[in-house]
Amino acid sequence: MKLTRKLVLARAKASDLESVKKLNCWGCNLTDISIFTEIPNIEVLTLSANQIVSLEHLSSCQHLCELYLRRNSISSLCELQHLKPLRRLRVLWLAENPCCCPDPQQYRLTVIRSLPGLHKLDNQVVTEEELAQALQEGEELVSSPGPTPTSSTNGLTEADSENDPLDYSMEETNMIRAQLGLKPLSRDKFPSLPSPREAGDVHKKKSHTLEAVLLLLKDLDVDELRIVQSATESKLRSWRRLREQQNTADVCS
Repeated sequence: MKLTRKLVLARAKASDLESVKKLNCWGCNLTDISIFTEIPNIEVLTLSANQIVSLEHLSSCQHLCELYLRRNSISSLCELQHLKPLRRLRVLWLAENPCCCPDPQQYRLTVIRSLPGLHKLDNQVVTEEELAQALQEGEELVSSPGPTPTSSTNGLTEADSENDPLDYSMEETNMIRAQLGLKPLSRDKFPSLPSPREAGDVHKKKSHTLEAVLLLLKDLDVDELRIVQSATESKLRSWRRLREQQNTADVCS
């Protein structure tokens, strides 16, 4: 069943689609929700107990704060890529979809890593500790799985690209930007980095990574900075524990 303009206006008791901010379509046997490309101001949306398989048409709902998708037919977590542009999304209920199995813990970490701005997932609060763990252990999703190219557009082989310090910095930066719903940076944003053929000195590589992170911070808002702070504090705690273990080992030896 297709969700139509007439049905939306009737359920929302609205005169036009732009004025619709809350909509409950629980159990309507929906399969087609393409109408949401015409409902840009929706804030709270209930689509539980339907037959929805794709979230593609929700990517333009920039004001969406709460989304309820329990008991649908979403088979892949890659559909979450369509929700990454939704910077205001704080509540998501995705349980009882095929994509939630077979490992509930890994599923949860992967969803939180993909949508780090969530405050609640499947009616359970996302804690700072869980967020830090998700950023480290959650699976990185890709938007459109397909064959991996064997060479880049500039003629480098796949192996060359992996060792390219320029690609390394761009990849790391754009991966984080994608997690936060930001647009990827182009190569011209990294003018200080060496050419792909220059030696990949470890110290230089770390320096370029730091430059990329600092460049990223300029574009983050308060919520996103909180995410970075949580991940950084978790990393520092792990580093301190490692140093303490090393010091203990040195004393014993």
